[in-house]
Amino acid sequence: MRQSGRHPSARWVSHLALVLTVMILTGCSSGSGQAGVFDSAGFQGGDGSVTIIPAEQRRSAPELAGETLDGAPLTTADFPGQLLVLNVWGSWCAPCRSEAPALVEAAAQLPGVQFIGINTRDLNPAPAQAFVRAFDIPYPNIYDPDGALLLEFGQLPPKAIPSTLVIDSEGRVAARILGETTASTLVGIIEDVTAAE
Repeated sequence: MRQSGRHPSARWVSHLALVLTVMILTGCSSGSGQAGVFDSAGFQGGDGSVTIIPAEQRRSAPELAGETLDGAPLTTADFPGQLLVLNVWGSWCAPCRSEAPALVEAAAQLPGVQFIGINTRDLNPAPAQAFVRAFDIPYPNIYDPDGALLLEFGQLPPKAIPSTLVIDSEGRVAARILGETTASTLVGIIEDVTAAE
């Protein structure tokens, strides 16, 4: 009896590998254009949902410290009494690229608010630096390749990429946006947070 060139189990393994590869590739981006799912880090696709916490229910935000994309030290404690906007992003993230001009616009409309980017999941800073240059981002960005800083948020974790957190002037987490946002949405949230203080 003549044997074929490949054993049936070898064909099955090859087919399984192809199926798994397709599943992995499709799992890294959703049809809605949202950020992919990263189970190991607890990330999920964002839908742009907004959560605003009433002033009496807000808890203190963790102090974040690290190095900027240029290697300079930076901590949120450098901005006491100032309202902060923390935007979590990655250069590999399509919704982050779509959102970047809106963040630049919002930062220009809110000169009294300190924006800080938190770059995550970029294995080296070069792509993130190119991202900042391409979109002319005027505010500092902390380099957090393994997402360690994000784990410090307990009350309202930034579970999607991108995510945006608003820290009120008393250093408390006041709002969160999961997924891509717009300048008008962000400005409106800041106005609501400020009015409630």
